[in-house]
Amino acid sequence: MTEQPAHAYDLAGRLRERCGRLPVTRSTVATLLKSMARSGLVAAREPGRVGNRPPRTVYETTAAGVADFHHRVESGLRDSPVASMDFVLAVGHAGVLPAERAALILEERAALLASSGSDPAQGALEAEYWRGMVAAEITWIRELARRIRDREVTWGAEPAMAGQANA
Repeated sequence: MTEQPAHAYDLAGRLRERCGRLPVTRSTVATLLKSMARSGLVAAREPGRVGNRPPRTVYETTAAGVADFHHRVESGLRDSPVASMDFVLAVGHAGVLPAERAALILEERAALLASSGSDPAQGALEAEYWRGMVAAEITWIRELARRIRDREVTWGAEPAMAGQANA
């Protein structure tokens, strides 16, 4: 749906293709779309029929949906825990943000992680592992921010979400 308006069957199929390990059903996607429509994040079109298939409701992202998605990506880049799937997902969608904005948020995250210096209350090996994970993430984030600023990273991979609500 970020690429183009779609119906639940189409979205479920795309999710299965892209996220093979994610258990996706059409009914779950349809329920989520209805909830998002009630929240104003997507808008439903009148059900349409293709051939002799049953009518299907197509949904498209609203301006509020685009803004909410951008906010969630920013929050994930800035606030998600170290080495978390939330951070990975935010990085995967960072291209919806302006390159400078994404680089700035990443640099702020790296600076915050570097200054926190707190270890979880664990034994020596666990604390050593955690320090290594945090250090690796800081290094990776700083390098990514530099690559974004130096235009070494292809940016804006999701043009429909980058500023077009109904594309």
